[in-house]
Amino acid sequence: MERPFDIQLEKLKTKLIKMCSLVDEQVELVIKAVLEHDHELAGQIAEKDDTIDKYDVKIEKICQKLFALNQPVAMDLRLVMSALKINSNLERVGDLTVIISHNIKDLNEKPAFFDNLNFEETARKSQEMIKKAIDSFIYNDPNLARAVMGMDDKLDDAVKNASSQILSIMKESPDNVEAGMIYHRIFQEIERIGDHAANICEEVYFIVKARTLKHEF
Repeated sequence: MERPFDIQLEKLKTKLIKMCSLVDEQVELVIKAVLEHDHELAGQIAEKDDTIDKYDVKIEKICQKLFALNQPVAMDLRLVMSALKINSNLERVGDLTVIISHNIKDLNEKPAFFDNLNFEETARKSQEMIKKAIDSFIYNDPNLARAVMGMDDKLDDAVKNASSQILSIMKESPDNVEAGMIYHRIFQEIERIGDHAANICEEVYFIVKARTLKHEF
């Protein structure tokens, strides 16, 4: 017969995996919204974030119940502790997609210089990180988690290159400043998505290996 603790722990994992799926979908949608400059899709992203916020609250309540009614030990304790942090990082990624969607809606049309910014390649790096971070959690794969953390520098470099290019474009003409600032902010949020993916992987590694990777990168 399953203990109530085991039932709650399985419920926690299920909710987290669902949260992962929702966030993964949001990242895909926001990249599409930016590429296609789709205001309608950008609006849908904000609406869908409400569901992510509801899962955030549910997961936090399950974790609180597990701590309050049980005395988890070893890996179970690490899972519950890390679940709170993973949940927080996932919720923040959802927020970042909303911020990006709002930025898109601030522009009436996509500027001619957009195609020179290499947005899709950079954004896909961030998306790959969050996808693999989610997989590392689902499959308890510390090696994948470690590999994702190693991808962060490449994403940072891509964002720095884009920011430098945007600065040059804004210097060319005052007409480019407003759109340039908006795309600069979008690239910064893309970078932060990668940061949250790395944070999730840090927690996955802690769950499985009972030690951190923070100071190894």
